[in-house]
Amino acid sequence: MKQKIVGILLFNEVEVLDFAGPFEVFSVTEDSSKNDKPFKVVTISQDGQMIKARNGLRVQPDFSFEDHPDLDILVVPGGYGARELEIHNQDLHQWIKEQDQTTEYTTSVCTGAFLLAKAGLLEGKTVTTHFSAIDRLAESFPSLNVKRSTKFVDEGHILTSAGISAGIELSLYLVGKLLGSNVSENTARQMEYDIQFGHQKNK
Repeated sequence: MKQKIVGILLFNEVEVLDFAGPFEVFSVTEDSSKNDKPFKVVTISQDGQMIKARNGLRVQPDFSFEDHPDLDILVVPGGYGARELEIHNQDLHQWIKEQDQTTEYTTSVCTGAFLLAKAGLLEGKTVTTHFSAIDRLAESFPSLNVKRSTKFVDEGHILTSAGISAGIELSLYLVGKLLGSNVSENTARQMEYDIQFGHQKNK
């Protein structure tokens, strides 16, 4: 399999584990049958400048919206920055929409679902988000079928996950979808993470 480029969106006040969890999963994944790294993970912010994540962690993104490589997988994390700040950033919404036209998979973690919804990508779909934001998502975007008590929802091209650590399970699931359950299980074992997938698959 050709190495896939995983792009993780960063912005101020992003929830740390929302992006760090998927980063770890895709970064440590190895396909022992081919002795290679199937994913290259890059981080992207709007202007490429350092961001300050939730609780003060500073992170220097690899790229800006203008110079990043073509993405096979897009990860849109959440947190306060997603639901209160970037929810109003139309340039960011447009960028997400443009990436979605060429990605193999577009995913969200936690309240990153709000940003996918603002980009117009979730119309009529079954989705999920952090339990504390379920009602707000349903009220803000009434065309969505918002699911409770599930770790993630697989709608085919679009996958959404619940809060924070659920992004790890979504990422492991996607590894398994692309490379098989053995690779996904080995990745989880490397991370000492217990896989107990609880999700809804619609497609």
